Amino acid sequence: MLDTYIDYLTERTTEPYSLKEFKNRWYILAKDLADNKIKTFGLDRISDLEITNKKYEKQSSKLAENYFEHSFGIIASDNTAPESVVLSFENYQGKYIKSLPLHHSQTILKDTDAELQIELKLHITHDFVMEILSYGETLTVLSPKILVENIKNVLKNAISKY
Repeated sequence: MLDTYIDYLTERTTEPYSLKEFKNRWYILAKDLADNKIKTFGLDRISDLEITNKKYEKQSSKLAENYFEHSFGIIASDNTAPESVVLSFENYQGKYIKSLPLHHSQTILKDTDAELQIELKLHITHDFVMEILSYGETLTVLSPKILVENIKNVLKNAISKY
């Protein structure tokens, strides 16, 4: 089965492999035949779908699991090693983070009346940075330094608009 994906009026021909839900939106993991790379496409942006009878080789059922193993959401990084990310949450927010972990790699480093400190092993992607920012003043990024600097820059740019 092949389908066509419209990405801001770009036609794509793909070999779909798997579905993934993230933040109440559905995505399809598929090979883009233009460059033979595995990519994620939003189902809400597919239009003028054309299903063909062309056959292709089915991928392992573990493809999606492996593809997103070190991802926070739907953005997968290249084959680089995941980063160790250490986050500190105020106690109140920490209770929510314990009950609904941010990522399957989440481990608790410190759990006191004042804070919850966790470690994640993942790729630092745009969707992960946006998630971190959503916790506002209840979260402090402790490491890696590149992520700390990234968050500082985003917040400085945001405050400069006010």
